[in-house]
Amino acid sequence: MSDTSNLAAPVKLSDAAIRRRMLAEFWFYFSQNRGAVIGLVVFVLLVLTAVFAGIIAPHDPTTQYREALLVPPVWAEGGSAQFLLGTDAVGRDMLSRLIFGAQYSLFIGIVVVSIALVGGIIIGLLAGFFGGWIDNVIMRMMDVILAFPSLLLALVLVAVLGPGLTNAMIAIAIVYQPHFARLTRAAVMTEMKREYVTAARVAGAGNLRLMFKTILPNCLGPLIVQATLSFSSAVLDSAALGFLGMGAQPPAPEWGTMLAEAREFILRAWWVVTFPGLAILVSVLAINLMGDGLRDALDPKLKRS
Repeated sequence: MSDTSNLAAPVKLSDAAIRRRMLAEFWFYFSQNRGAVIGLVVFVLLVLTAVFAGIIAPHDPTTQYREALLVPPVWAEGGSAQFLLGTDAVGRDMLSRLIFGAQYSLFIGIVVVSIALVGGIIIGLLAGFFGGWIDNVIMRMMDVILAFPSLLLALVLVAVLGPGLTNAMIAIAIVYQPHFARLTRAAVMTEMKREYVTAARVAGAGNLRLMFKTILPNCLGPLIVQATLSFSSAVLDSAALGFLGMGAQPPAPEWGTMLAEAREFILRAWWVVTFPGLAILVSVLAINLMGDGLRDALDPKLKRS
């Protein structure tokens, strides 16, 4: 008779091992998208620039050098090694202002996405979980907000609240909330039909536990992707509001505000317009590429074999 006592039993992985395996799988699918990896590298550099701006920047971003007005970049004729990317119309160092502008962009993105994400999740959970008239009322309100162009609605809200960076962030967050609410509602309605939700309800779980502990964790994939894409949109819209004079106010080194201040010098001093525009372009592009990689890694339907 053969001895079956030595047959290998199934190995149960620990929670830490499961997390490591999931992280490895996530990175595998994320790294397949080269554009996403490049976007991640640029975004990490942007974060490091913002965190260490006080060390990296060669000058104070608001200091005016009256003897050096509209100095071109160092490689152009008339440039100075003291100001690598030149100076603006009042003699402020362009490189230092761009570096400190990264702090504004990251701060705006984090605040806007956090407000919109939290509010959208709560609204979407209520609509998807309870349904009925609650769902109808909430979704019709979201439809009204979505009926307006996002930048136009943000501009109207800032005009009502008053110009300023804080009001601009609140306005942009309100505009972005419907996207998170609709995503959450759709995911919740899908998860409500699954057996584990029914089992948790039969086991006596209350509504709050079902909503936030049972259902919500299984809805986070698309929300993370949407948060990443909304981050880049928030940077772009805040720059647009700053350009229109409704966002961050001078002398703040916010990229959109820098563009607004440089409009009248676009023909005689190209660098005061080009560099803030490039900073916005590169940042938004990098975050969007990273969002595409997150979508590929988090959505099972898009994972490559």
